Amino acid sequence: MSDMKNIGDAELNAYLDGELDSESQTAVSAWLAKNPEDAARLELMRADNELLANINSEILSEPVPMRFTRIIARMPATASNSNHWMRAAAAIVLLVVGAAGGWLAHEQIGATQVITKAGFVNQAVSAHVVFTKERRHAVEAKAEEKHLVRWLSKRVGRKLNPPDLNEAGYKLVGGRLVSDIGRPAAQFMFQTKDRKRLTLYVRSAPDEKETKFQIVEDRGVSAFYWIEKPYAYALIGKVDRKKLVALGEIVHDHLQGR
Repeated sequence: MSDMKNIGDAELNAYLDGELDSESQTAVSAWLAKNPEDAARLELMRADNELLANINSEILSEPVPMRFTRIIARMPATASNSNHWMRAAAAIVLLVVGAAGGWLAHEQIGATQVITKAGFVNQAVSAHVVFTKERRHAVEAKAEEKHLVRWLSKRVGRKLNPPDLNEAGYKLVGGRLVSDIGRPAAQFMFQTKDRKRLTLYVRSAPDEKETKFQIVEDRGVSAFYWIEKPYAYALIGKVDRKKLVALGEIVHDHLQGR
């Protein structure tokens, strides 16, 4: 991988899965150190993998359902090792098919909403953790740049006027465009005089169930989020819950034009 210009999703996935040789692994690490946007993309990929890995992980530890053990018991047994392996393989196939069938039998819309909601907050927190660590390239466009609001509003699909949080001690630094599982999302960043950072994350959510204000804590930060169709919002920072709720209410009222 001598040509560093060719690093794309395939190479990042291979890097994430540990499939590269040591020379290529070192080369990608060096590239990520110099390209924060690709580093952020890698973190989002990592977060997606963790989210998928945790979906229905409890199924793997469940005992084989009785109906499958009965089927296996009725299979002809022989002293042949190969037949024992075939019976074991058949049992695994039956278990996987049964688990998949059970999952598909759930209400499809409800399942999608749970996964998507978790994914939205996960993506928002990942973007916050990655970009708030940057000093020189924390934002793509600074607050005073006229095209910032127009550009992000156009990409997300709604007019986004970032709230004024100056009275709470947070000044708008700027914003950037973020990829959220193939969809554009806007991230606005605010900062206190002692460089404590807060981000507001917005993306479209036309097919998701509306969610009232909720708070989750993850990776050392708190996220105050809600879904108000057709958009999803998350306010994230290292802030105590009471203050984050107060800030979230200011942001919500501002977005509602109050």
